[in-house]
Amino acid sequence: MKVVAETLGVARSNLHARMNGSAKPRQRYHKAQDAALLPLIEALVAARPTYGYRRIAALLNRRLRVGATPANHKGVYRIMQAMACCWHGHMPSGPSASTTERSWRYARTSDGAPTGSSSLTCWNKDIIRGAFIIDAHDREIISWRTVAGAGISGSDVRDMMLEAVEARFGGYRAPHSVDMLSDNGSPYTAHDTRTFARRHLGLAPLKWSVGTQT
Repeated sequence: MKVVAETLGVARSNLHARMNGSAKPRQRYHKAQDAALLPLIEALVAARPTYGYRRIAALLNRRLRVGATPANHKGVYRIMQAMACCWHGHMPSGPSASTTERSWRYARTSDGAPTGSSSLTCWNKDIIRGAFIIDAHDREIISWRTVAGAGISGSDVRDMMLEAVEARFGGYRAPHSVDMLSDNGSPYTAHDTRTFARRHLGLAPLKWSVGTQT
């Protein structure tokens, strides 16, 4: 089989699946499916014009979650590309130098929520600092805070955590333990913040080191 696979230029696993009849046939493209999804995608893009196709696909599948076949992100990309809603800007090559650029992936939504922060300097020299919480599965920002001329405080982080739990679960406490991933910044590691997260929200605060890449 190895010689045949090398001669045909295909993977041995693919050849083995075809020989055993376990390979799934490629599904045909149905334009009618795009027509059904188009108005939903248009509404989501209008509400969140800065979102890419993966985030739009995540929101779309959340709406279709009950009794419907989930939309493939490639299909969403095809529709958004036809709508001229896809960004094609310059993408940096190589790993980012920012310590807040982390890739945490979970098998299902609501299992983990990484946090992050950033800052920018305005033309008048004012510094705007922001913090946010992201759903680790859907990669959607579900809560955020911005502060001008000051730092993000522990109170800001606690309010942000509460809003994230309300946005994701519709209540004041998560139904199961949810990882809350953050760096070692004092607003996140403060005793009041970690106690509030565990005792009142059902969150499990976890820290990543500066060199962590997962």
